[in-house]
Amino acid sequence: MTVVPRLVLSAPSSGHGKNALAIGLLAAFADRGVDVAGFKVGPDRVDAAYLGLAAGRPGRTLDPRLVGVDRVAPLVGHGAAGAGLALVQGSMGLYDSLTGRPETESTAAVATALRSPVVLVVDVAATGQSVAALVHGFRSYDEQLWLGGVILNRVASARHEELLREALDDIGVPVYGALRRQDLPSVLPARRYGAVPALARTDEATRAVRRLGEAVAATVELDRLLALARSAPPLPAPAWAPEAGRETVGPRPVVAVAGAPGGSYSHAETAELLRAAGAEVVTVDPLHDEALPAGTGALVVGGGLPESYAGQLSANRRLCIAVAELARTGRPVVAEGAGLLWLARELDGLPMCGVLDAVGTRREGLVAGYREATALSESLVGPVGTVVAGHKEHHAVLTPRAGARPAWSWDGGAPEGFVWRGVHASQLTLHWAAYPRLAARLVDAAVAADPATARPDGVPA
Repeated sequence: MTVVPRLVLSAPSSGHGKNALAIGLLAAFADRGVDVAGFKVGPDRVDAAYLGLAAGRPGRTLDPRLVGVDRVAPLVGHGAAGAGLALVQGSMGLYDSLTGRPETESTAAVATALRSPVVLVVDVAATGQSVAALVHGFRSYDEQLWLGGVILNRVASARHEELLREALDDIGVPVYGALRRQDLPSVLPARRYGAVPALARTDEATRAVRRLGEAVAATVELDRLLALARSAPPLPAPAWAPEAGRETVGPRPVVAVAGAPGGSYSHAETAELLRAAGAEVVTVDPLHDEALPAGTGALVVGGGLPESYAGQLSANRRLCIAVAELARTGRPVVAEGAGLLWLARELDGLPMCGVLDAVGTRREGLVAGYREATALSESLVGPVGTVVAGHKEHHAVLTPRAGARPAWSWDGGAPEGFVWRGVHASQLTLHWAAYPRLAARLVDAAVAADPATARPDGVPA
């Protein structure tokens, strides 16, 4: 079994400050020399990117719907290998689930699957002794849950803090810290910038992480929290390993993965699976790089690429032309989320790569949610009839919604996405850890499409 000191940070609902506190905790522990790893429950790659910036290693998502409940603990064991602390930031409230499946997909369910203590962040700005009733309710609601204690946020005064601590002491719940209303500054870049500031390690993002770490270090009892994390038993399953099911002998094709110096717009496991399948993985920055890496034989554009950078994507004409040429020659290209929009003819009137004969238009409303999708065309992702669980989160709509060979269908929706030559493009984003053969298929296709390594029949030499 894998031993990983760990905590799950949650809250009664959204808005209690757990995101800033999770980033601050990782930064504070890292500043003390503790090797830390950050995880985010659910599909949110923006929060995961900032957790990664604070931790100094890739931030990862833990999404039971996308990877299956049984993979949650193994993925933590893998992502936290060698770490002295794994911090899991919850989503929404402790027992909430967007899909109506709290027994398997809530933060509480993830904490139970990890056998991890939970620390509840409570905004007490308008609460007195009633905090005890609130916390007692969360502790007793699920007898399998291990509520290790609380951190109080937005405390008004020393007297207010004293009242809160006394009330929680009466029910035997430890308090690991109390932050005043101004202690967690609103310093993170606006969410409209997506994961870019964190992955690009901008000055604004790094300063914000540092300030949150300083605030937490001054107000939270880090030693006691670390002791709580170390009291967690071994994880209930061995660590996940990136095994793509492909022999790695022979040529190593170069696979360009869209990203920035701090990581890619794909899940961290995507690049790990590609390497396990025998690829040489190189990052390409769609916003700044004017050429694909030398020898690129395939391209992966993950769903974390933000739609809001349409202007910069369009202005990078040299890279757009290179991507179009890569696709035209039949090299494998997988584009998810906004990656599909980058491959379109235009987005909001701005020219894009022109790989797909489609036009994107951003709208006010957000389309977000999970889909169980069925493959309509043979592609890199799998044969016709392949069933996957994916996530959609976008403002832009595409006209047409699908090409002559659509990628997916699902209940209640028209066919979606494009399969053309070696291209698979869709606004549906998958977590490749749930479909490790996808990496092997892509690498095989990259080898087959390379004239230097393929026979005339297209089969790898």
